[in-house]
Amino acid sequence: MIDRTTRLRWRRRLRRGKRQVEDISYQAEEQLERHFFRRLSRLPNVLRFTTVWVLLIVILIVGVVVQTRGLDGYYLKTGPAPGGTYTEGIIGSFTNANPLYATSDVDSSVSHLIFSGLFKYNQNNQLVGDLATGWQVDAHNTTYTVHLKHNLVWQDGAPLTASDVVFTYQLIQNADTDSPLVSSWQGITVSSPDPYTIVFGLPNPLSSFPSSMTNGIVPKHILGSVKASQLRSVSFDTVSPVGSGPFRWDAIEVSGQTPETREEQIALLPNDSYYGGKPRLAKFIIRSFFSESKLITSFRHQELNGASGITTLPKDLASSSANTQYNIPLQGEVMVFLKNTADILNDVKVRQALTAATNTGKVIAGLGYPVKTANEPLLTSQLGYDKSFAQMGFNQATARQLLDSDGWVVGPGGIRVKSGKPLSFTLYSQDNSEYAYLTKVLARQWKAVGVDARIYLQGGSDFQTTLSLHSYDALVYGITLGNDPDVFAYWDSSQADVRSANRLNFSEYKSAAADQALEAGRTRSDPALRVLKYRPFLEAWQADAPAIALYQPRFLYLTHGQLYNFNPTVMVTSIDRYSNVNNWMIRQQKDLK
Repeated sequence: MIDRTTRLRWRRRLRRGKRQVEDISYQAEEQLERHFFRRLSRLPNVLRFTTVWVLLIVILIVGVVVQTRGLDGYYLKTGPAPGGTYTEGIIGSFTNANPLYATSDVDSSVSHLIFSGLFKYNQNNQLVGDLATGWQVDAHNTTYTVHLKHNLVWQDGAPLTASDVVFTYQLIQNADTDSPLVSSWQGITVSSPDPYTIVFGLPNPLSSFPSSMTNGIVPKHILGSVKASQLRSVSFDTVSPVGSGPFRWDAIEVSGQTPETREEQIALLPNDSYYGGKPRLAKFIIRSFFSESKLITSFRHQELNGASGITTLPKDLASSSANTQYNIPLQGEVMVFLKNTADILNDVKVRQALTAATNTGKVIAGLGYPVKTANEPLLTSQLGYDKSFAQMGFNQATARQLLDSDGWVVGPGGIRVKSGKPLSFTLYSQDNSEYAYLTKVLARQWKAVGVDARIYLQGGSDFQTTLSLHSYDALVYGITLGNDPDVFAYWDSSQADVRSANRLNFSEYKSAAADQALEAGRTRSDPALRVLKYRPFLEAWQADAPAIALYQPRFLYLTHGQLYNFNPTVMVTSIDRYSNVNNWMIRQQKDLK
C-alpha cells in the first residue's frame, strides 16, 4: 500500500503541474493576443504594402523586357538563316528526271534542281554561265566555242568534263534516244579539243543558238554503256539520277492507286560539291498534285512552303498576310490559234472578223490580276517589234461587215450560216480556271457577231494528245518566246508538217513571205538588219490573222511567309525560278549589327 506521505507528495506534484499548465496557457493566450489579434487590424496595410512592391517588381520586369525588345532594332537585326526543309507543290505527276526527256512541270522542276546546263537565265532574265564561263562566236556566226569552269564534279564525285557535254548533245541528236530536244540540234556538230572546251558547228548562222544551251548535261561515265533506245526506261531516270546541280536525289514516295489520287514526294538533299556553293536549305521536297484544288487544299493546311501552277488565287489565300504572292511576267504569249486548215477557219475574212470581234482589254480586265497586253507575234520587249503591225483592234461593226461581205448571214438563234453551213467550230484549251474563263468570254464575244464556238476543256494527257495531233479548230494556249525574236518554230510552214519534230505551228500557218522573212531574220546577227528582215513576216501575219494575241502571261508563285533571295523580275519559263535556288532561305535569326 501507498503510505500517506507518498500520496501527499504526488498530490503536490499534480498541483504544481496544473499551475504550470495554467501559466503556459495564460502566457500563450497573452502572446497570441499581443502578436496576432492586436496586429490583425494592420493586415490590410501589410497587404497593400506587399501588393505595391510586387506590382513594382512586375512593372520593372515588363519594362526591361519591352525596352530590350524596343532596342532590338538598334543593336540586333533579323535576317535569313540556313537550314530548314522547303516543300514545293506542283500540279502534275513525276515520270522522268532525265533532262533529255523532262518536259512536264514536275519533271522539269526535279530535273532542273538535280542537273546543270552550260548556261541559265538569272533573276534579271539574262543568259549567264552555269557550267560554262561564256562563249565566243566566229565571224561567220556558225562556230560557237564554249569554255567550262574548272574543277567541276558530278554528285558522285566523278569529274565533269567536256566529254560529258559532247556525250549529252550527241545523245540528243541520236534518233534512237527519242528526245524532244532533237529538233534544236539537227545538223549541228559537237566536239571537244580539250577537257574544258566545247565547239559547236552550225550549218547556218542562228542568232538564237545560245538559248539552246540551257538544257541539263548528263554523265557519260554512268550512261555511256546504255543503248540510246533504252535510255527512257533506265533506273537513272526515276530512282537514281546523278547530276551536277544544287541538289542531289534522296528518295521518292508514291501514294494513291489511281491517276486522280496519285501523289509523289521527291526528296532532294544539298549537293555539297555544287560549284555555286552548298545550298542553304537542308532539304528540298517536291510534291505533285493531280489538280489545282488538291494543291490549294494542301497549301491551306500549311503542308507546303511554296506552290507553283496555281492560275487563280482563292480570296482567303490572297488576303492572308501570312502568304506572299510573286507575280512574275513570262516571256511568252497567250494566244488563240486559228487553225488555217480547218473547214471554217481557212477563210481569212472569218479569221479577221474573229480578231475584230475580240475585246482584248475586256478579256484582260476579267483575269483579276495585271498582265501585259500582246498584239502581234513578237513581244514589245523583243527586237523587231513594230506597233504598226499590230493585229486588228476591237470593232464589232468591222467584224459584222467582214462576215456580211463574205456571205455569212445571220440565221436562227443568231448564228450565221453560209451555203447551209453554220459558222461554228471547236475551241480547245487546258482545263484550269484561267483558260476556262478565257474560252467562255471569247465564245461570248464571238457569239455577239454570229459565231458559235464549242468549248472543250481537257487536262493531262488528253490535252497533250489534242495538242500533238492538232485535233482542234481553234486553240487557246500559251507559248514561250524567250528574249530572242526567233519565232520560226511557231509560224514557219515547215513546223506545221506532221513530220516536224515538235509541230509547234499550232495555227498551221503557211505563207511564203512569212517563211522567207523568218529564215532571214534568224540567220542575221546585226540587230538593225534583223529588224528589217522581220518586217515582211509581221506584215503577212497582220494581214492573214492566223491567231489572236491576247496577253503576256504571268507566273504566280505563292509562299508561306518570306522566301529569302527569291526576287526574279521576268522569266522565260517558270523553271527559271530556280536560277539561284542554292541561295534560298526560309528560316530567320537575330544577329548583332
